[in-house]
Amino acid sequence: MSYRDNVAGVRTLPPYQHPGPQEPDARRIVIISAGVGAGHNGAADELAQRLRRDGFLVDRHDFLDLLPARLGTLLSGTYHRLLTWAPTGYQRIYAATEHTGRPGPAVRVLFRSAERRTLRVIPRDTCAVVSTYPGASQVLGSLRLRGRLAVPTITYLTDFSVHSLWVAPGIDSHLATHRIPARQAGAQGAARVTVTGPVADPRFAPATAAVRGAARARFGLPAHSALALLVAGSWGVGPVEQVAAEIQDGGVAVPVVVCGRNQALAERLRRTGVKHVYGWVEDMPALMSAADVLVQNAGGLTSLEAFSSGLPVVSYRCIPGHGQTNAAALQDAGLAAWIREPAHLTPVLTELLHGPRGRQQRIRGLELFRQEGGPAEVIAAAAGQIATSRTATVRRKAGTTARRPVRLGVPLMAAAAAATVVLGIGTPLAEAYGDSPARFGALSHFLDGDRR
Repeated sequence: MSYRDNVAGVRTLPPYQHPGPQEPDARRIVIISAGVGAGHNGAADELAQRLRRDGFLVDRHDFLDLLPARLGTLLSGTYHRLLTWAPTGYQRIYAATEHTGRPGPAVRVLFRSAERRTLRVIPRDTCAVVSTYPGASQVLGSLRLRGRLAVPTITYLTDFSVHSLWVAPGIDSHLATHRIPARQAGAQGAARVTVTGPVADPRFAPATAAVRGAARARFGLPAHSALALLVAGSWGVGPVEQVAAEIQDGGVAVPVVVCGRNQALAERLRRTGVKHVYGWVEDMPALMSAADVLVQNAGGLTSLEAFSSGLPVVSYRCIPGHGQTNAAALQDAGLAAWIREPAHLTPVLTELLHGPRGRQQRIRGLELFRQEGGPAEVIAAAAGQIATSRTATVRRKAGTTARRPVRLGVPLMAAAAAATVVLGIGTPLAEAYGDSPARFGALSHFLDGDRR
């Protein structure tokens, strides 16, 4: 059995009955992402475009908007502040929850609060629901498992490493970009894991000399110097100033820094003498075509776009949590070099710019996009099977009944808000209690819930 069929040994789920009938000839796919950084939304946008070209109606929703009482804004802001103010504590929480079982009570209450709004944005002519964000997968899996959602649910794993929150009981299938995240998802108990390869805007492509020259002229970049494109996500988090200085001092490449929406970071870099600094870049395909190597710290969508552009990739001074686990997975796959020691930065950049290591990485990166049938095609096939089958038989486990949507009263709303606050202060507390393993263990157990 190949990875394109299923990862051996993982659970598969029977279909579940919806309280009401689905409309025949359904051709709508709902995609739920989240505006937490840009990677989840970027993958969702590209999937939506491809599915629309296949003739589907596609609805896009942000999971943060499905949380009540502006909890989504609070959650996103809290996550941003943790990465900025308490990275060490965040790393500890991430590591403690990476391979646990079901989410803890605080997280479950937070996800439960999104169920009503999630059901409301799934019309009756929907033939599949796709998640590109772990929180959305948890909500959809719970609804599916309890018989309140009749259509297939699919999780597209945007990360190269798989945290336990990505895997939710009830999700029908999981799509992975590579066999390494596929194996990790299978080890976490994911149902029906399929390796489909990544998605990226087709404008990300290897550049000819003429295209590269035109892009450099457009962005005001040196015509003949080696260029290291330094990115730090849409939020511009991590020790970006330090990395830019190290690249510049190494002398083998000129740093070209993209700060995302972090204008304060851009201003600081310019004051320190970094010549080529950009905020939010609308035309990243063109900027990548001007570069020779990508230096990144998160391992998300930008890395995949670099692979599609034929750029070798370096992971360096990675942000905590998924930044470090993605770096490890990319290195294991032979797709990116993970530099842990500052002394290795210049030698590795030299190898990637001028040696066989760079050529090998370019080949492996481009091969990711040459698989037959990408994730959009797999989603379309799964949705099409439902759309053309008007008499599909579904069964519910004996003794179960469809539940009415839960109305969140004041107590549950307060609990959801408390859950978000707990998630918000948990990491700073872990940072403060770094010398107290007992206190940290109690906190992480509350957040994690049941462990395997």
